Amino acid sequence: MALKLACAVLLMCMVMGAPIAQAAVTCGQVTSSLQACMPYVTGPGGGAVPPACCSGIKSLNSAATTTPDRQSVCNCLKTAAGSIRNLNLNLASGLPRQCGVNIPYQISPSVDCSRVR
Repeated sequence: MALKLACAVLLMCMVMGAPIAQAAVTCGQVTSSLQACMPYVTGPGGGAVPPACCSGIKSLNSAATTTPDRQSVCNCLKTAAGSIRNLNLNLASGLPRQCGVNIPYQISPSVDCSRVR
């Protein structure tokens, strides 16, 4: 009986002491944050980046605080870069710089997001 109680207490300690995993930033959040950028990156080019686009980029950058978050955002952007019709990759990859944000990868359909830290 004492062994069963000891096992139950040990199991409870393991469950209670286990770290809670933080959910990575979702592609839905990425899409929502960057919606204002779409006309700029799919249009004829030129002109200023919309302020709402830069606001979304800065917000997304602030939300991606962990390596899994940054890798998740990278993978979402990689997928988008390969699937958005009429996407101007030069404009898309230059958005972070245009908005004064430094990200540790290039927005591209060929980026290796597993290397993002």
